[in-house]
Amino acid sequence: MFKYLEIVWNSFKMALQEFRSNKLRTFLSLFGITVGIFCIIGVLATVDSLQRNVQNDIKSLGSNTIYLDKWDYTGQIPWWKLVNRPVPKFEEAKMLKQRSGLSKNVAFNINSTSKIEWDDEAVTNVNIYGITEDFANIQKLDIEAGRFFLQNDYDNAANTVVIGYNIAEKLFTKPEKSVGQEVVIYGRKAVVAGLLKKKGQSMMGGYDYDESVLLVYGFMKSLVNEKSAQPVIVIQGKDNVPMNMLRDDVQGAMRSIRKIRPAQNDDFSMNDIEAFGEFMAGIFSGVNMGGWFIASLSLIVGMFGVANIMFVTVRERTGQIGLKKAIGAKRSSIMTEFLLESAFLCILGGAIGLLLVFILTKLISPALGFPVTISFQIFSLAISICVITGILAGIIPAFIAARMDPVVAIRSK
Repeated sequence: MFKYLEIVWNSFKMALQEFRSNKLRTFLSLFGITVGIFCIIGVLATVDSLQRNVQNDIKSLGSNTIYLDKWDYTGQIPWWKLVNRPVPKFEEAKMLKQRSGLSKNVAFNINSTSKIEWDDEAVTNVNIYGITEDFANIQKLDIEAGRFFLQNDYDNAANTVVIGYNIAEKLFTKPEKSVGQEVVIYGRKAVVAGLLKKKGQSMMGGYDYDESVLLVYGFMKSLVNEKSAQPVIVIQGKDNVPMNMLRDDVQGAMRSIRKIRPAQNDDFSMNDIEAFGEFMAGIFSGVNMGGWFIASLSLIVGMFGVANIMFVTVRERTGQIGLKKAIGAKRSSIMTEFLLESAFLCILGGAIGLLLVFILTKLISPALGFPVTISFQIFSLAISICVITGILAGIIPAFIAARMDPVVAIRSK
């Protein structure tokens, strides 16, 4: 064990000595490794962080959830095929809840934009959502102050609202002050029952609760034309129900409700959030492949550079190799020493690349609007790439060194 540790330590010292004695040559040779690691780790870290952020946003839209709408969210169906479809109706949501045996929660919501006023203050272009009882079971809505809607609010179409954090901040300066205040929406007075906890902006769009105001559906429909308020039915399946089974169940129930004949196509779209997540995963996979391709070219160039260093190193240490073999060093020891040195050189080049990626993450995180981090898995991958590249680059020089005749090697001095 001690012998192998000594070989590793000697190889590490030799790699550092090579870098110190030939800084420019070594740096130029390692530049390909640095660029390769920078490319692949930069792409992987950015895509991984983006994917985590997007997946979290998708989960926030509701797990095991279908958005039933006249519109298709994937954009794969031309709009002119969808424009004449009927919009979902509140009555359909009620019937769907009764007929869909695999649904746990069925919510109906409409939304529009309006101005909200308080005293002499006003905020324009506010997202106004009218929701039914099950909506809060599907979406995670945390209350900062006050309360959420009660069943009595839904039953009586109460003119109470739950206000988003940013809207409350703009109107009242101190958001907590909003609870109990009377605001005006669409010219009607309403009392602020609760304040939503600040969530931050979502990359996926969806419900930007910080910039929104929630109303009970009954109150909302008295303020706007329901048909033009983008009505949507949101269905969440029961626990452990596969999405394909939920889709079939909802599709069958909805076709029955609308009395669609077997030969007719659906006049509604079931927008599966999980399917959208898989679609996004495919895009991320393509970006990763592009990063791997660019990095592979740089790594190949870097590999030849490191191999060149090792060929030169073997030639310069021919006498040392001969002496080591003359006093009993085995071929495997000589080969291991050079392979480790080659790997350490690549790790050195990779470390520079990782440092550049770390600096890049600090620069682009504010611009992208989400934190870009290098996960432990990606860091481990970078080290593994460096080690494998180093072994491949050094295997021929190491083999040549291990096969040297000790007498010929000593005489070469």
